[in-house]
Amino acid sequence: MNRSPLSPSSALRMTAGLAVAVVAALLLAAPPAAAHPMPHSVLLLDVHETSVAAELDLPLSDFSRASGIALDDTTTAKQLAVRIPAVRRYLAAHLHPTTRGGTAWAVTFGGMALSRAEQTATGVYRELTVQATLTPPPGGDVRRFVLDYDVIVHQVVTHTVLVSVRQDWAAGRVAGKEQEGAATQVGVIRIDTRSMTIAPLTVDLDGGSVWSGTYAMFRLGASHILEGTDHLLFLLILLLPAPLRAAGNRWRGSVGTRTALGRIARTTLAFTLGHSLALAVSAFGRLDIPAQPVEAFIAFSILVGAVHAVRPLFPGHEAVIAGVFGLGHGLAFSLTLAEMKLSTTQLSLSLAGFNLGIECMQLILVLLALPGLVCLVRLRRHAAVRTACALSTAGLAVGWLLDRSGLPNPVARAADSAGTHTSQPLLVLSATALLATLRLITHRGGAGTGGRTGDTPVFTAEAEAISRR
Repeated sequence: MNRSPLSPSSALRMTAGLAVAVVAALLLAAPPAAAHPMPHSVLLLDVHETSVAAELDLPLSDFSRASGIALDDTTTAKQLAVRIPAVRRYLAAHLHPTTRGGTAWAVTFGGMALSRAEQTATGVYRELTVQATLTPPPGGDVRRFVLDYDVIVHQVVTHTVLVSVRQDWAAGRVAGKEQEGAATQVGVIRIDTRSMTIAPLTVDLDGGSVWSGTYAMFRLGASHILEGTDHLLFLLILLLPAPLRAAGNRWRGSVGTRTALGRIARTTLAFTLGHSLALAVSAFGRLDIPAQPVEAFIAFSILVGAVHAVRPLFPGHEAVIAGVFGLGHGLAFSLTLAEMKLSTTQLSLSLAGFNLGIECMQLILVLLALPGLVCLVRLRRHAAVRTACALSTAGLAVGWLLDRSGLPNPVARAADSAGTHTSQPLLVLSATALLATLRLITHRGGAGTGGRTGDTPVFTAEAEAISRR
């Protein structure tokens, strides 16, 4: 049985319906926040070139019982500040890293904080987090040492300590503090109930290399742009009107395919140059940039791009705007490198690998979006689809802007959680746009559909007339 091709309105409804379904699926897929109270301690290690940074996550009730320091679920930050010297003395007496030969490392303790009290099935859970720096003596190896640690364990015999490496640039482990689930466990410290002794843990990490660190940063850069919904959304919303011609403060008609592709290429390149420059300057300058205003600036840039997609604000100058706003996006990227506290050599290699990963993934995603960007103007009601995309983007931008300004909201949380699904909807929507365009061409017998190349308008005469109404 022969099926008649879809009418233009049917193709439009199919594309718009699929877009709405994809957005809804991403929002509904946002995972709810969940608490993860631990019946054990966690010791997270970040291995640097000349030292090891440690984060101690300690269940507060067990810590108070073992140390005798009065801390509970009602303790305030001010009360904790009074007890910090006692906490440091206790920890210093129970944390002794040494070389394989028994030479002691230097240990310094930094910031301390209490988590919020959480109600669990077994009672109230709260955690004490302590930052420390472990520095080996001259000639000591940060990759091989002995960890003599019995915080809590020496008094609470059922307690265990999970020791994991969270960051180790030379071994290719570059997970940030927000990715603790990616840490690699290197050992467990517990009391031997038969002998009632606690054996020191020997930490012996695999040999690292420059290649492992650089390649890991390449992968981190690629995942950063893939999961960074806000960065990608800014670029795509700025590219959305690239095939259109502005006249009288409105988008009217279209430019040629070659011109549209040139605009897309220039805008993408300008965004790349902008964030690459800011990333390099802030990273090598080791600038201490507050995250909140940078993230708010990015949300504002997306909002500006969304408004521009509805009514031209800077027609023909999208590349300039992409370069300027790209500087802010580069500052956001630099926050990832700043928290790793890399040496100058590691930072140089990391910057190259991280930036290359960003650019490669950005190029792939733009190529996925390219068919949809070019073919969208072939739809009779392209303006309605473009406006719907722009308004949706503006809504997300407002949600992000409020969130970055200290007003958390479900829109921002859902948009952030959708980052891991970025490529799939782009691929589906691009394929759908091509399919809808091919069906339109088939429906009209290929006549007058703008199939020529060069600077021939990609609009049909009919669609041009509709867009002017």
